[in-house]
Amino acid sequence: MTQGKAIIFSAPSGAGKTTIVRHLLGITDLKLTFSVSATTRTRRPYEIDGKDYYFISTEEFIARKDADAFVEWEEVYTNQYYGTLKSEIEKIWAEGRNVIFDLDVLGGLNLKKIFGDRALAVFVKPPSIESLRFRLRNRSTETAEKIAMRIAKAQHELSFESQFDAVIVNDILEEAFLNAETKVRTFLEK
Repeated sequence: MTQGKAIIFSAPSGAGKTTIVRHLLGITDLKLTFSVSATTRTRRPYEIDGKDYYFISTEEFIARKDADAFVEWEEVYTNQYYGTLKSEIEKIWAEGRNVIFDLDVLGGLNLKKIFGDRALAVFVKPPSIESLRFRLRNRSTETAEKIAMRIAKAQHELSFESQFDAVIVNDILEEAFLNAETKVRTFLEK
């Protein structure tokens, strides 16, 4: 694989990692390009195939996994797969850009192990479980049962915080943006 730098943002669902990643993508001198992951989960109404995710069937995902097309992959929930395509990263690095990932916690840790010192792994943390529950409810995209499932998973994911290179508490969004930009810029300038 071509050598390049990778920025990994991970967090429990609803902590704000996607909002922070979108902010960073708007800072042109960082030369960041979003790594679009593949998933078998259902597309949300506001999501665009090929921009937010590559939405593929479980059968296609498993075929690509068996063909060694993924850098990393995971079954996040039963029959709900997510993975990072090798071809996606190669394309970004070939363009002379830095790749930025928006991944669940275990996916982020897996990529950090693979990329080592070429990666900055950032854990985005909600100020509290209660604030996370509030954010998930306000999305209006999940059932009460799904929210309960995500909260239980988040409580487990918070235990991995210390395995990341940096932690950002997303309480005041503008401060989280500034903190993220500073950490990414410092890493890229090394």
